[in-house]
Amino acid sequence: MIKVEQVSRSFRDKKVTVEALKKVTFEIEKGEVVGLLGENGAGKTTLLRMISTILEPSEGTIHIDGIDIHKQPMAIKSNIGVLFGSETGMYDRLTARENLTYFAQLYGMTKQETKARIEDLAKRFGMEDYLDRKVGGFSKGMRQKVTIARTLIHNPDIILLDEPTTGLDITSANMFRELIHSLRQEGKTIIFSSHIMDEVSQLCESIIMIHKGEMVYNGTAEDLYQEEQTRDLNFIFMSRLVRSAEH
Repeated sequence: MIKVEQVSRSFRDKKVTVEALKKVTFEIEKGEVVGLLGENGAGKTTLLRMISTILEPSEGTIHIDGIDIHKQPMAIKSNIGVLFGSETGMYDRLTARENLTYFAQLYGMTKQETKARIEDLAKRFGMEDYLDRKVGGFSKGMRQKVTIARTLIHNPDIILLDEPTTGLDITSANMFRELIHSLRQEGKTIIFSSHIMDEVSQLCESIIMIHKGEMVYNGTAEDLYQEEQTRDLNFIFMSRLVRSAEH
């Protein structure tokens, strides 16, 4: 379980304090797939960075399976896979296989485990043809596939994805969605942000909406549809933002 309690995060920008998140509280059960919605600058990436232990909250606490992750980050890091938007973290002079091997070694995986895992991920993402080519010559979509594979290399139980289908063509994006369904069946806990509402409605059983650092919805997708009397998630999202601004 992921338990976020009264979490706030502020930054100093040119002597001005900017509140990126304000008193956010929610719980995510093991095996849930949760869509994180919000405009650019709403605080989505900041929230994911705090759950991944990269950032510490200014206030509040985050627990994963009862562990305060900012007091004991090493106890949980190996169980989290993270992908942040356009940050590929790839080494251009290495091949895709060499990049994945490097990250597998960071997680303490054996050579045998690494080889088997890379072959599995390459097959899942259709990367066999360019697995041994240097990443520097890859298209944006090819790089994104390798980055997603890197996120999953150590088979984490918790997966955080920030705009994961950015740069993917339609075929690759559909393959990603099939992967999410597969990971859900494996019992993985997944939080991902996306601006593609159809993607969220297809994949997510729960939704968290954030507007200007404040949470405006936290619950199941079905409850949200019933509350709004429509299944048009794009309409619901815009409507919630307007109502939040009015208050």
